[in-house]
Amino acid sequence: MDQYVIKPWDNPEATGPKPVDWDLHVPPEIDELAVKVMTHYDMSVSDRRLITSKPDKGGAIWRIQTNKGPRSLKLLHRAPARSMFSVGAQAYIHQQGGRVPALIPAKDGKLFVESGGKLWIVTDWVEPLTPATKIDLAGAQQLCYGLGEFHRYSKGYVPPQGAKNASRLHKWPNYYKKVAKKIGWLREVAKVYNDIPASKSILSVVDLFERQAWDALQKLNESPYRHMVAMGEPYWGLVHQDYGWSNGQMGPGGLWVIDLDGVAYDLPFRDLRKLITSTMDDMGVWDTTWMRGMIEAYHEANPLSAESFDVLLIDMALPNEFYKHLKEVFFDPVTFLSTGGVEAIQQRIVAADQSKWQALAELAKDKSKYKAEHYEQLAALRQPRRPVRESVPDADKWVLQQPAQADAQPESAKKGKRRTAEQREPVAQEKRRTAEESAAVTKEKERVGASPSETEVKDPADVSKAPVVRDKARVKLKAAGAKGVYRKRVRKAKREESRLQKRRPSVKTATSVSRRKPETSRSTTKRKPVQTSRSTTKRKPVQTSRPTTKRKPTQPAPPAAKRRPKQKSKTDVIKLKQLIKRAASTVQRKRKVQKPSALTRRADKDKKQAVKNRKRLFGQTAAT
Repeated sequence: MDQYVIKPWDNPEATGPKPVDWDLHVPPEIDELAVKVMTHYDMSVSDRRLITSKPDKGGAIWRIQTNKGPRSLKLLHRAPARSMFSVGAQAYIHQQGGRVPALIPAKDGKLFVESGGKLWIVTDWVEPLTPATKIDLAGAQQLCYGLGEFHRYSKGYVPPQGAKNASRLHKWPNYYKKVAKKIGWLREVAKVYNDIPASKSILSVVDLFERQAWDALQKLNESPYRHMVAMGEPYWGLVHQDYGWSNGQMGPGGLWVIDLDGVAYDLPFRDLRKLITSTMDDMGVWDTTWMRGMIEAYHEANPLSAESFDVLLIDMALPNEFYKHLKEVFFDPVTFLSTGGVEAIQQRIVAADQSKWQALAELAKDKSKYKAEHYEQLAALRQPRRPVRESVPDADKWVLQQPAQADAQPESAKKGKRRTAEQREPVAQEKRRTAEESAAVTKEKERVGASPSETEVKDPADVSKAPVVRDKARVKLKAAGAKGVYRKRVRKAKREESRLQKRRPSVKTATSVSRRKPETSRSTTKRKPVQTSRSTTKRKPVQTSRPTTKRKPTQPAPPAAKRRPKQKSKTDVIKLKQLIKRAASTVQRKRKVQKPSALTRRADKDKKQAVKNRKRLFGQTAAT
């Protein structure tokens, strides 16, 4: 039973015996859950009787007799988070002094019990309750006055943490568009089934009601509606959404409002509009006396502003009753249109519509009775602030359990989740390692002369500040998943860099030798030339007494050159050639494998300088 999830049980295709009255029937599993839920409360139940149920939605109400008096056990059919919104609203309104049934806390202090994937509540059973009379205006005024009290006490409500916010405050324009569009769709359905007599009667009036819907939307957009909703949801409070002659009944002290499981944020007079239009529809005529009396009774309990009165008349101008009665055609057009009652309903709505506009025109003259609030200025001065969730008592106890479906998960799924959690740490380690390698590559680039990215940071261990290297080749390799190839290239580049670092002193030596100021008294007799395989007899020996007045050195000789030998043999010249050739081949090889870097450009510069020195050296020798 702990894993049982409550679902609607009104299933005509279900096998087995079917109950005679679905509204007085619940499945045995739900009945067992009701017994289990009652054990969570500090009471002993002696009798339990099902009052009504909602088989199409999955809700039910029991009247239970306890040692502490009669109480009500209710199964809320909505999702737990949405039901928590209404439970918190009922507790808040009762705390403010509204006449709503008081919630009984469970043994753990919560105002609800979660079982079967739904919320259960226990409230006081208010008795006696009697419906207000429908035969005269006094009963309607009692109903409207109690509705105004309910709305006044609901102002300032903020739902508990974790509740799903239910609001229709900003949805008026979309609702008006939906009504207008669906009335237009009704025309298309009637055209498709034009062989049914009811279709012809619908086509004769659908244009009129569609035009009324679009006109109401235009008036709403021109009204102060958008400035009114800018005041915020707690400013306006809650609407019942299902308020009528059955949910508002006379009891001890006045009118009591019951069945609050569908409350939501909205402009409060939306409930008043529904009550007035449904009453006028039942009467078959729009009676100005009744309408004015109902509005005044509501205004006495919850004062209306001039702007609210204006929007109320616009909402009544919308063809609500025509849409409400004929929207069922979209579910089963043939059955709906073939029913003989469709034409009778339509004729009654059309007849009442003739008196509707005259009544609204008369009511519009009463606008001067209501004070203007200037919501445009109030909304501009109103500072947006975050609501404090302290309106519900014991807010720390408003905690929902995990969904019931989670308990019924197979063990394999749970193991899969554990494996996923275990894999998170290696992934995090890999990310840190990648960040460190990226930082090392960036540092190496900066050392050899590459310009690092502006987004790089000095601390490579911080994964959140991982350096961003603007290297197109690396981005492509990383996108292809070839990180190993990239690391291999980095290591190769490092080896080439180390070779260049080793060869750089030799190149510098050659450059310094070639730039040394020629000596006038060098002797070649102290050192014998090294014999090589190539013949050097064709060349003349280097003359020691060549003139130095023809060319001046470009720069003074560095101190290191003075410590070198003052003579230069053929062996030195050969070594110089070999060094120049090796440097040139190295530079060519580097150009093939990678884009010229700072080191490559330095090698090219050294090569060019060496060639110039060579030409200068051998040119002077030849001249001598």
